[in-house]
Amino acid sequence: MSEKIVQLNEEVIKGQIKELVRGSVEETLNELLEAEAEKLTQAARYERNEAR
Repeated sequence: MSEKIVQLNEEVIKGQIKELVRGSVEETLNELLEAEAEKLTQAARYERNEAR
């Protein structure tokens, strides 16, 4: 009497989770690197002024 209504492909789900985690880590690391670069240069990305 118990019918499977939804079938899950474990490999596809694992792949999607892996990509989600990879993307999140990449985005976080890029933000950290950007903040560190701004701190070191004391300027935002592409910022131009007379002193630079």
